[in-house]
Amino acid sequence: MFTGRLHTRDEILHHPLFLSIERQIALHLIGIHKRAPRLARLAASHQKWLLTQTLFAMHTGRDRGNPVSGLTAGRMMQVAKEFDLASKNTAASFLAELIAYKFLRDAPDETPDRRLRRLETTEVSEEAMASWFLGHMACLDQLDDGNRASQTVDEPRLFHLAQPRAARALIQEPIWKEPRSSIGHFLWSDVGGLVLHDLISRLPDDAREHKRVLLVGVSISELANEFGISLTNLKRMFKRAETDNLLGWESPRNRGALWLSRTFIEDYFHWQSAKFAELDSAIHWAASQIS
Repeated sequence: MFTGRLHTRDEILHHPLFLSIERQIALHLIGIHKRAPRLARLAASHQKWLLTQTLFAMHTGRDRGNPVSGLTAGRMMQVAKEFDLASKNTAASFLAELIAYKFLRDAPDETPDRRLRRLETTEVSEEAMASWFLGHMACLDQLDDGNRASQTVDEPRLFHLAQPRAARALIQEPIWKEPRSSIGHFLWSDVGGLVLHDLISRLPDDAREHKRVLLVGVSISELANEFGISLTNLKRMFKRAETDNLLGWESPRNRGALWLSRTFIEDYFHWQSAKFAELDSAIHWAASQIS
């Protein structure tokens, strides 16, 4: 039996365990990066995340009775433009990159129109997306002792129904689609999201109670090496946030502990709460469809 109640975004944002599950999902996402770094990098900017979730939803939501449904290059470019996710050229280049690295492949030719190029995700892509989804279900379960994750493992249809529904909602959710500027310049940069996850994973239990939180042991050069990002680009991200008084270092020349402001942390949580709320709504809807 499916358990766990549906939470609103505000309930999730202000839940006393939200900081704990944010650390949990941050470590989970970093783990996905470590297991499949090339694939993770292809979704490590916010724009690429939006495109990845969209194309996966198109593939998963394919109607077997309709040979022209599912993921095609033409439909992906159209949706990217319609929902202002990317230009057609950017979407086409992203698809080409996924195909080149064997994260997408040509689907068996079942279409009556030879001009349509239908694509499908590969096994490694499926595994990474399922891991991403289950990681979030496990976090939501922490909020109410639910069984979303175990039920999804037992009944894979929950994932195949819920992921497309959540993706469709999130590409239209302003809070998620347009993160606040305090964190946005990290998120729109390649791998900047992973850098944010790393910082959040280090937060102490009482981080939300202070105007500033100290993180010991953060090194820009080590972060650059860990996530394969240029040191120049990473310094630029930190410098902009430092100029806006959102974070900083105890000592000159990026020495000592790094501090994060409450605004920086809460803006990140505000953004993340939208994702968790839509995923919770989607899994409950999927469970209702199956039952």
